[in-house]
Amino acid sequence: MCEYINGAIIQEDFTMEKTIYDESNGLWYELQGDYYIPCLTVPAQEERPIGIWGRRHLQYIKAERKTLYMELMTSGRLNTYLADINEQATAQMRLLITQMVEREGVTEQLKAQNQMLWVQRMNNIRNRATEIVNHDLLYA
Repeated sequence: MCEYINGAIIQEDFTMEKTIYDESNGLWYELQGDYYIPCLTVPAQEERPIGIWGRRHLQYIKAERKTLYMELMTSGRLNTYLADINEQATAQMRLLITQMVEREGVTEQLKAQNQMLWVQRMNNIRNRATEIVNHDLLYA
């Protein structure tokens, strides 16, 4: 607070408390510069590997589904959610590849007779399965 005395500005010296507690909402606030910022912490998350599929989905939700990302982040469920997506995508990928290999007759006998044709077909199967998983789970 400032006062004018004989044309000079006299500034009263007052200090703000470093932390305050608001009983109306039950939050602590910390002084940052001239503002009080709520002291919020994110709950501890379960540590599970998120894998390649989880990382791809993370990039997608950060860019395209920001509300979902923030809700998962603030609730402490992001890591678990991404690990679950990774497990589902891995299982779906294995199942699709197995089914396509059987349906298209890509066998070990083909591998022994014509390796390049076997590699070509397996790459084609893997790429189609990846597209299905991307469409159904990751970018839906």
